[in-house]
Amino acid sequence: VQLQAYGGGLAQAGGSLRLSCTASGDIFRINDMYWYRQAPGKQRELVALIRKGRTTNYVDSVKGRFTISRDDAKNTVYLQMNSLKPEDTAVYYCKGEIQPGPNYEYEYWGQGTLVTVSS
Repeated sequence: VQLQAYGGGLAQAGGSLRLSCTASGDIFRINDMYWYRQAPGKQRELVALIRKGRTTNYVDSVKGRFTISRDDAKNTVYLQMNSLKPEDTAVYYCKGEIQPGPNYEYEYWGQGTLVTVSS
């Protein structure tokens, strides 16, 4: 199983970007999926998660600006980022809790995509 994240880039403050993360390989079921970010010199932090049942949670700093969603038919999770701020600048990583088979689950990470927000 592999996760491929894409959609990062350069945006101005107040602008928008949409990140995508697609899982491929031997997939029996995709359970919860997450977006994390790591800014320079800081620890990786959880930004948003979406459960199999589509309930969501967000870190306080992005509430009302970011929206996580998923398309299970495409094995893809999205992060719509609006009203971007310079402090959103980071490498964004997706993570999936994925079952390659019916009886076990592993965590898989995408490779990261850089988001840079200019003031």
